[in-house]
Amino acid sequence: MGEETNNRWIGKNTIRPDGEDKVTGRATFGADFAQPGMLWGKVVRSPHPHARIRSIDTARAAAAPGVKAVMTGDDLVHFPLDTPVMVGPADLRFVSRNVMARDKALYAGHAVAAVAATTPEAAEAALELIEVEYEPLPWVLDVEEAMQPDAPVLHDFLRTAGDDSAPDAPTNVASRMTITLGDIDDGFAEADVVIERHFRTKPVHQGYIEPHACLVSVAADGRATIWSSSQGQFMVRNATARMTGARLSDIRAIPAEIGGGFGGKTIVYLEPLAYVLSHKAGAPVKMVMTREEVFRATGPTSGSSNTVKIGARRDGRIVAADATFRFQAGAFPGSPVRAASNCAFAPYAIDNVRVVGYDVVANRPKCNAYRAPGSPIAAFGVESVIDELARELEIDPIDFRLENAAREGTRAAYGPTYRRIGYEETLEAARAHPHYSASKKNGRQGRGVASGFWFNVGGESSAHVNVNEDGTVAVTTGHPDIGGSRASMVNIVAETLGIHYRNVSAQVGDTNTIGFSASTGGSRVTFSAGTAVSEATERVVAQLRERAAILWDIDSEAVDWKDGHAHPAGSNAGDFEPLSLAELAAQAARTGGPIAAQVSVNAQGAAPAFATHVCDVEVDTETGRVEVVRYTAVQDAGRAIHPGYVEGQMQGGVAQGIGWALNEEYIFDDSGRLENPGFLDYRIPVASDLPMIDTVVVEVPNDAHPHGVRGVGEVPIAPPMAAVANAIHDAVGLRLRDLPMSPPKVLAALDT
Repeated sequence: MGEETNNRWIGKNTIRPDGEDKVTGRATFGADFAQPGMLWGKVVRSPHPHARIRSIDTARAAAAPGVKAVMTGDDLVHFPLDTPVMVGPADLRFVSRNVMARDKALYAGHAVAAVAATTPEAAEAALELIEVEYEPLPWVLDVEEAMQPDAPVLHDFLRTAGDDSAPDAPTNVASRMTITLGDIDDGFAEADVVIERHFRTKPVHQGYIEPHACLVSVAADGRATIWSSSQGQFMVRNATARMTGARLSDIRAIPAEIGGGFGGKTIVYLEPLAYVLSHKAGAPVKMVMTREEVFRATGPTSGSSNTVKIGARRDGRIVAADATFRFQAGAFPGSPVRAASNCAFAPYAIDNVRVVGYDVVANRPKCNAYRAPGSPIAAFGVESVIDELARELEIDPIDFRLENAAREGTRAAYGPTYRRIGYEETLEAARAHPHYSASKKNGRQGRGVASGFWFNVGGESSAHVNVNEDGTVAVTTGHPDIGGSRASMVNIVAETLGIHYRNVSAQVGDTNTIGFSASTGGSRVTFSAGTAVSEATERVVAQLRERAAILWDIDSEAVDWKDGHAHPAGSNAGDFEPLSLAELAAQAARTGGPIAAQVSVNAQGAAPAFATHVCDVEVDTETGRVEVVRYTAVQDAGRAIHPGYVEGQMQGGVAQGIGWALNEEYIFDDSGRLENPGFLDYRIPVASDLPMIDTVVVEVPNDAHPHGVRGVGEVPIAPPMAAVANAIHDAVGLRLRDLPMSPPKVLAALDT
């Protein structure tokens, strides 16, 4: 859906530049790199969820056969805890202590030492020789228990930021934030119906297929090269340099292909360790996590305990909304509770809003971003209560949302006044879809609706567009491609130059070959990099017009560029034959030299994305199993530069959201250790768990982008949990508020 265009390539499903390499196995991922004389790095991890490290004796390991280097946290830079040390949004005070423990191990799986040896087997054997003396301490996993005054405290230095009433004493509550709009008490006084509910969610992992992996080579002169899979090679360079004391100019970070990230590869885990080991050993060091290590030691998203209260008049108008979010940050501060608080009521025009958010540490792996971090958890609670209100008021759930939908000019509770947005369009498209009016097959089937929101962001991006001697074009950006950005950049360049997209190649530059570019995340790359690529390509077009003008001996203003050719701009420009891009490239040396443009931007004007989903489930009342039998995702993409990738992002978000809703959770035993650190026991959806996922792409262009782009990758994971929960209620009358809604929970609820 959207405005009709006569674009040749933008909006078309061109063949992806990386597709052939990936399906033939030629693509190079993090674990594929190797060098002569390479060593293997392995990590010792704490078996305790909370323990003081009394001593670490590495002497026996260092003397073991094949071992070339050993390290502990003492080999990394010590960052004082009283001053933030930021690399992008990450605070290295905490990231560095998560990479390797110092005085305490704060979760089962926390790294405490590492070795490098000539073979993986020798490295594994050496781990057994490292003697760590632990003093086990009381521990806490649950967010509500961690907030209690008598809870075991993880950090003596931690005080509650943002709460002047909090005592000046160690606490697990890292921060408190509040958002207000209007007068919440007056709003609820006006309400005819008020519904207040409590919701709980468990930590879930991003579930990327490729474990973390890197190869680091530190040369004798101190210059280092890092090959790794990540969502940002500049982040890898900067974080590694800061943690090891190296200069930025001495580290070259080269991005590999990435086998999934979803926010989980926006920070480092192995690279600083491999750097230190390589520096000590004088040889390249390769480190690859096992799947168990990925689950035990890398960031899931937060678990949470939340309360949502919404009031509405009988005429269907929401007059007040209140929420409290309590998010597990894991072992160190930094949960996405602020994003959850901002996203919670963002789809709606509500005059009176209050949101309170708590960031709480507990003895779990430090949480990391997971696709629209915070928004899915907030949407689960808010959209469940919205559905319950609609039923109480006997209003169709889509009509109820339309009555209260945010639109252009709405002031969001978290601050901004919306420009042109497409939320209403997603609701109308969902209502018009055949799915919404289709009959259900039996009495065990139900239908649910839910909406979602994500800000989308801009930021720093660099691009280089180079015309080759034969008239083909190469475009280089600084962002790892996790969702089709290379294909989108190819479409933009080909469209702007008026050439066939097969004449454009795209690549991701390393930290020495392209200007600084912030990490891939936040649904920012097609917007930000697309802005830089568009500007660079327009500069190339200007150069091409100038080159044609030189050859024709006319003013460049008398030259037009269209359909891949320079044309005289009317009869006054002379009677010249058009010159193709290839012809101009072949004569570049005569007209000024290479034809290229480099642009770096700090892109502003990212526009938010909205989605509305419709879900049908069937509930087996004998086993408690919930099967999703039909699913339709509707989303405003602004402009779908590559529709196939947009649809893939939407379908991928739905698949992950369904897993979050029905199966996925971290399960800990009585000793505080994770019981399901592998895909056999941590149950992500497989093909047989999912229906065909229908998609409807709405296009309400973002006026701040040259091609109308909004980000699309994040918002599709926000609605599914609530959509599934609302469908379960429609099917069997159960209101489930504790994720995952797994068969035992459903069966227990049916039996009560």
